[in-house]
Amino acid sequence: MSGSGPGLSSAEALERLRLDGPNELPQDQRRHLPRIAWDAVREPMLQLLLGAGVIYLLLGNLAEALILLGFALLNVGMVVVQETRTENALAALRDLASPRALVWRGGQRLRLPARELVRGDLISVNEGERVPADALLLEAGAMQVDEALLTGESVPVRKRAGAASTAQAIPGGDDSPYVWAGSLIVGGSGTARVTATGPRSAIGRIGKSLATVEAAPAPLQLQMRRLVWVFATAGIGASIVLAIVYGLLHGQWLQAVLAGITLAMAALPEEFPLVLTIFLVLGAWRLSQRHVLARRSAAIEALGTATLLCADKTGTMTQNRMSVAALKAGEQRLAMGETAPALPEAFHELVEFSILASQADPFDPMEQAFHRLGQRFLADTAHLHAGWELARHYPLQAGLLAMSQAWRASPGGPYVIAAKGAPEAVADLCHMGAPALEALRLDVARMADEGLRVLAIAKGVHAAPGWPESQHDFDYTFLGLTGLADPLRPGVSEAVAACRSAGIDVAMITGDHPATALAIARQAGIASASVLTGQEIAMLDEPALRQRVAQARVFARIMPEQKLRLVQAFAANGEIVAMTGDGVNDAPSLKAAHIGVAMGGRGTDVAREAASLVLLDDDFTSLVAAIRLGRRIDGNLRKAFAYILAVHVPIVGMSLIPVLLGWPSLLGPIHVVFLELIIDPASSIVFEAEPEDDGVMSRPPRLPGASLFNLALLLRGLGQGVVVLAMALLIFLAGAGGPGGEATARAMAFVTLVLGNLGLVLTNKGLDSSAVRALLKPNQALGIVVAITLPSLIATLAVPWLRHLFGFGPLGARQIVLAMAAAAGSFAVNELVAWVLRRFRRGGISGRGLS
Repeated sequence: MSGSGPGLSSAEALERLRLDGPNELPQDQRRHLPRIAWDAVREPMLQLLLGAGVIYLLLGNLAEALILLGFALLNVGMVVVQETRTENALAALRDLASPRALVWRGGQRLRLPARELVRGDLISVNEGERVPADALLLEAGAMQVDEALLTGESVPVRKRAGAASTAQAIPGGDDSPYVWAGSLIVGGSGTARVTATGPRSAIGRIGKSLATVEAAPAPLQLQMRRLVWVFATAGIGASIVLAIVYGLLHGQWLQAVLAGITLAMAALPEEFPLVLTIFLVLGAWRLSQRHVLARRSAAIEALGTATLLCADKTGTMTQNRMSVAALKAGEQRLAMGETAPALPEAFHELVEFSILASQADPFDPMEQAFHRLGQRFLADTAHLHAGWELARHYPLQAGLLAMSQAWRASPGGPYVIAAKGAPEAVADLCHMGAPALEALRLDVARMADEGLRVLAIAKGVHAAPGWPESQHDFDYTFLGLTGLADPLRPGVSEAVAACRSAGIDVAMITGDHPATALAIARQAGIASASVLTGQEIAMLDEPALRQRVAQARVFARIMPEQKLRLVQAFAANGEIVAMTGDGVNDAPSLKAAHIGVAMGGRGTDVAREAASLVLLDDDFTSLVAAIRLGRRIDGNLRKAFAYILAVHVPIVGMSLIPVLLGWPSLLGPIHVVFLELIIDPASSIVFEAEPEDDGVMSRPPRLPGASLFNLALLLRGLGQGVVVLAMALLIFLAGAGGPGGEATARAMAFVTLVLGNLGLVLTNKGLDSSAVRALLKPNQALGIVVAITLPSLIATLAVPWLRHLFGFGPLGARQIVLAMAAAAGSFAVNELVAWVLRRFRRGGISGRGLS
């Protein structure tokens, strides 16, 4: 061991990382610039552009062909920029999602990304975690490891600490001192020294991949795929029919193909998958900025429909910084405080055995509180036993909420037994009589009413050979009670209130005494008709449990395995459940919940793998922030979808109607591409960056199972597009009879279409409020789109060679004003219709899911 203390020094670790590379398998899921560009070139829209360019060359229009090629390159550039941004977000999310390891560096214990581990690092491996690298065990306590990933054998194997041995340096078999990267600790814990990382590990050598299996597509993705298929099929079919009809009527087959390509470009809904990808990826990135990691995209959609949040009390709603606030030994009670000068002798043994009943190097906040109390008051006494040997550990059991540890001071001597746990369980271990038990219940109730978590402490002696099967067989003496305080996290009560106004119930689940649970629930603002305990749940059948959970929102003395029954009961009552958990036993309930939420700080790898979301800071307020952001994403997707539907209607109509009615052609590929350069960033980046609506957390959640893109939204988008189309066609007809003829009319209609397009952006930005309110919200992406669009439009009208390319005639002030008025008219009509619909919805059919 080198460095200033246990573990490598930072300099040594950095040098080994430079030599060996990161501790990760040789795979790279990231799409780099050449691949992104190649995928963009293969897009149907670009192929249509190139086809149109070839036809313009055949027609002898070199300038139009070059312009289309320029637009094609610009289109590729836009795709590359957007996809690169998406890939950067994905890369950052992969870094957040990568496994982490507890490692000693230079005498300090740090939690680092597993990819930074190097040979020689000293790491801690604990129950519920995956082993981050191949390592040799230096210490191990009752460790069992699932090595199925390497051996295919599902039965866990025992591990023991020992010296390096070539004979044991392969996965599989009991009592090996080696643990292997990717294997899962299913029991016990230990300390190990890293022997191999990355491709040099066993899993790296045999070429296994630890990449998580891709989840099935989310319902939202399936809806989008069906929609794209319908629109693409209809658009391509219509473009083929149009080309044939045009060719038969006019005999100009190149022009016919060009008209068909124009219609296909106008109708092709390539924005839908682009929008969904960007929204989900950047939505996941925005969640990570709120300390929430989205492991599955389906969770982002589910956030908009959650009706019930089930949260652990300790560490999620509270700060998980336990301190001993009160002690009760015999008839004496002591209130602890930061300024307490000394600990009376009557309480020494109580504190001593609370430490002996805890891990020597604890992770549990309550056990850490006992150790801090001992170091503070017993450091110079005979009540601390650093040299004692732990001989036996009896864990917490479903039927007995207490744990015991057996210690021996010297070889051959008797064993000292220390127990701690729920007061009623420890009282059972001590075989208390009825009077003593009643007095204990009164003491516990008084402490629990103060919001304290109450644990009882007992001691015993064991001298007989062998060990009993159960800790119940020891002879214990009751020592007293400890009351621990864990204050609420800042902002929890406000977050609970926000959930309540959003139509989301909050349930608190804890292993605490019912009175303690109720006291904390009152502080958090959680209202509950009753407290349901784990003991009561065990006696209820499923129908009875469903009836009880419909009323209760505080659950006390709950064992981890009972969470699954709670989730199933809530779901059977029609709730969309978000459930938090951190332990191995929480994994089934996390997987069963609609939104499983694992703890990123104290949670096990098993819990994180089963969950849809991971709270990186273990904070309940972060989960509520995720709900808020999920609703924002939900609403912005609807806005973007309505806009895409609306904006394609006038483009398709102006490509199709003139040809069918024998008018001069209004739009060609060059016009459609110009409009697409507005539509793509507007539908993806502008709407994705749109701030949340003011009432996002004051409306009920979307109905479970309801489609995000319903018929009303579909008709609304199509209706908006028809209004813009009607105005553009009217302006074309008005301009066609003027002095400029067809070219001037085309220019006027195009101005109306472009400005009407921007009006559609504003109308759909205010889909649930109004365009005026939406304009007051800052959106830098919209400012950029407008700042590019308007000068570009002016250039097509003012620069002679561009005007010629677009087939525009010169416009006077009167024609420009008419076109602008038509665009403003379409905006006003759409806003009026939206206002009527909002009034109708709020006045007559307001309710859950209609917002």
